[in-house]
Amino acid sequence: MTHSVLLALAGSLLLAGCSRNNLLLGEVRANVAGHPTTVTDCFQVQVPAPNDAAGAHTWFPCRDSHITLQDEHLEVNGRHYGVISSGASIVVDHGQVLVNGRELQPLQQ
Repeated sequence: MTHSVLLALAGSLLLAGCSRNNLLLGEVRANVAGHPTTVTDCFQVQVPAPNDAAGAHTWFPCRDSHITLQDEHLEVNGRHYGVISSGASIVVDHGQVLVNGRELQPLQQ
């Protein structure tokens, strides 16, 4: 490969890594009810914004990821994870739910 092709490829990867939604890594991000939220394994070119209606904050970034926050109660894909602290970060990574870097298990209903 020529140097110009390598430089163009490196620049493209760098720009992709700086965006809020990284198609190459399959990572999308949004602020859901004041919580920085990341979903991995989501290869979407366009991701819908979170929806705030009737006191519930929902985000469907991918067809298999549904996040709901209502009064700081976290629900992911129909499973309840309890109350989380205000402003806590949320990561949904291949079925795991992490809040502030700690993995949570769904609560028994």
